[in-house]
Amino acid sequence: MSNYLAIATVTGTLHNMLQPIAQDVLSSAVVTTTRPDPAAFSQGGAGISIFLYQVMPNQAYRNADLPTRRSDGQLMQRPQAALVLRYLLSFFGDDKKLEPHLLLGATVRQLHTQPALTTQQIQGTVASRPELRSSNLADQFDLVRFTPMSLSLEELSKLWSTFLQIPYVLSVAYEASAILIETDDAPVQALPVKERNLYVQTFRQPRIDSIVSQAGDTEPIFSNSVLLIKGKQFKSDDTKMLLNGVEFAPQTVTDTQITFPVPLGAQAGVQALQVIQKLALGTPPKQHPGFESNVATFVLMPRIKLPVTQTTVPDPLGGPPLPALKVDVDVTVGAHQRFVLLLNSTPAGTSLAYSFGAPARSSDASSVTLATPDVAAGEYFIRVQIDGAASPLELDPANINFGPKVSMP
Repeated sequence: MSNYLAIATVTGTLHNMLQPIAQDVLSSAVVTTTRPDPAAFSQGGAGISIFLYQVMPNQAYRNADLPTRRSDGQLMQRPQAALVLRYLLSFFGDDKKLEPHLLLGATVRQLHTQPALTTQQIQGTVASRPELRSSNLADQFDLVRFTPMSLSLEELSKLWSTFLQIPYVLSVAYEASAILIETDDAPVQALPVKERNLYVQTFRQPRIDSIVSQAGDTEPIFSNSVLLIKGKQFKSDDTKMLLNGVEFAPQTVTDTQITFPVPLGAQAGVQALQVIQKLALGTPPKQHPGFESNVATFVLMPRIKLPVTQTTVPDPLGGPPLPALKVDVDVTVGAHQRFVLLLNSTPAGTSLAYSFGAPARSSDASSVTLATPDVAAGEYFIRVQIDGAASPLELDPANINFGPKVSMP
């Protein structure tokens, strides 16, 4: 790697490389690192102009710069910028004497014979230029190499159009790669490894195909249900269940089935379930993340606990207290879950339907009180919806679970 002086060092070394070559051809030739302007040379003088006209990211190295910091912000490795330098080499002199052609031929021969900057050349440039004394380009593990570029006439015309009021002269373009620039920051060094552990294990990723109630594939899932998880490759030394990001131990595990009781305190609604298999690694062995299954979902349905209590709540507009129902359910209702109370008149009554949304709550609870204003007196089927999961309703009067119902005064 090299520091911020790398670009200037490459340009300076290229200058020092071409200067003796140009003077071997024409003793009066001069090599500059300025814009390709005839004014930079003496009247009718010959020489070579080295002009850095474009800097681009190096495609091969730009993805090699892995994340350089840990999650806590500490530096793990020095960040590096990988660059490509594009140079325009222009040749000046007496065209009648073919001086630009002579300089071009000598330059192409030199860069083809020696396309890379050697460590000795870079060190010589650094020693001869005080402004580059701190450059460490010579320590870069990959040598800087020059490659000729094939510019079309259109590309060359566009390039020279940027040099206002400067007539075109014989020119070629070269690309220098790669220049790796890094900071001087000192990364945090970890302690040396005292002992190495090597583990070899076949890749057996578990897969969940379905989640149903152990009572039957078509039965709803309630808070007291036992889940039957079907799939593949569940069996391991340490199989766990991950429910909404919380880890639980299963009840039984085979390679194709897992039984898992719904945990206490589970909230109604759509649940995300995953099978994870941990690996015991290290000395002494400790549990580490291992294999994870796909994420499967199921709906946990709430149930209303009877009786439903009739009560009142204050009127937010300052009027007399409003009639209300206190509904207890067998699941935990999250403070931010959407809770809706549904009332439908029974078959013996008129076709009336009401819907009431619960106000915001400050904490989780298993009981919610909702105002039920302007409800006509009569008997109603009662249901609740928690984040879209509705409580069950039995409409067969011959069934022992007919309802649930509530009588409104």
